[in-house]
Amino acid sequence: MTLPDTAEVAIIGAGAAGLMAAIFAGREAARVVALDGASRLGAKILISGGGRCNVTHHEVTANDFHGSRNAIAKVLRTFPVAETVDFFREIGVELKHEESGKLFPRTDRAATVLDALVRAARDAGAAIVTGARVDAVEQVAGGFELHTTAGTVSARRVIVATGGRSVPKTGSDGRGYELVRRLGHSVNGTFPALVPLVMAESHWTRRVSGTSADVELTVTSSSGRVLERVSGAMLCTHFGVSGPAVLDVSRHWIAARRADDGAGLAVNFLPGESPESIDRELLDASRRNPRATVSSALRGRVPDRIIDAIAPEGPIARLTRDERKRAARELTAQPLPVGRDRGFDYAEVTAGGVPLEEVDLRTMESRKAAGLYLCGEILDVDGRVGGFNFQWAWATGRLAGRAAAVGFASLHGG
Repeated sequence: MTLPDTAEVAIIGAGAAGLMAAIFAGREAARVVALDGASRLGAKILISGGGRCNVTHHEVTANDFHGSRNAIAKVLRTFPVAETVDFFREIGVELKHEESGKLFPRTDRAATVLDALVRAARDAGAAIVTGARVDAVEQVAGGFELHTTAGTVSARRVIVATGGRSVPKTGSDGRGYELVRRLGHSVNGTFPALVPLVMAESHWTRRVSGTSADVELTVTSSSGRVLERVSGAMLCTHFGVSGPAVLDVSRHWIAARRADDGAGLAVNFLPGESPESIDRELLDASRRNPRATVSSALRGRVPDRIIDAIAPEGPIARLTRDERKRAARELTAQPLPVGRDRGFDYAEVTAGGVPLEEVDLRTMESRKAAGLYLCGEILDVDGRVGGFNFQWAWATGRLAGRAAAVGFASLHGG
């Protein structure tokens, strides 16, 4: 579509939050244009959830996010999960509830979600222009001028929905931060979140690539203080570790290391157990059966490939006391010497961003520039794995879209 010269509401970014903003601004009868630098829309929607798009979670609270919990709760209350489900049903997407609590489209196709959002935005009257990367936004008398690679457009209100820095090849390359900085905003330091972690080439996790285990991961400070605990599945890979528990703990490990070089990460392959309790269990197993091995004593509780990689071979009865205790520690409190994270190219979301204090949470309007609205991942909020970040996008995009359109109408007695 050709770039219009003017619009009442211009939206920068047509991803999850931006499309939501376009739908609700358009439904308020505003003349809306959504601009996206990519030639094809919705790349991050299409790759999410393994190509299925985890639309939301059956229960979403502020405790599922990192950021100002009270502020996040206020936003989430404006668009609870039940209303989200109803909204997607209205635009033609039936969601199914899986055992994990995640909600996916019944088709198991992310394209179902993207197509429905684009259709709903166009049905609401929004113009969607691809290949129009916004390089600068100027505040001028009566609104804003947006300078794009496809030309210039004037708008009374602007919604920034550019995303953060995660998966930059999809278009979320951090450009939005510079746009809002120039308009008076600050940006809290950004770093990857929900990102796999890389281990040294010689580490045993790489040798058992493809093996998954239910674990407890613990982040500790250099003094040994526990900073965070996360439970769930850990997947060993050709580069290190991934899986839901690793993705969730990654932002805590990265944040801890940024503040304290000595911060560490440890894994317990037997959640709820301690080195002492497993040592007793191994000793009891050897007393009952002198031929018992660590593998046979714990069969069904820890994958054999992992036990074989980290525990001594042979009967427990032949191990020295120190060897047996070391095996118990390796299984319940093993340090994971992470070399680095896989970076923004592989991160599902960005930690950091524009502080919520700089936004009116009732409308998502900037407190720095009247007529400017911010929504989605550009804000300093990131959720755990499971559809929570999409729920933030839906809720903030809806608020920003409605408020920007109504705000424009109020200027003209509408």
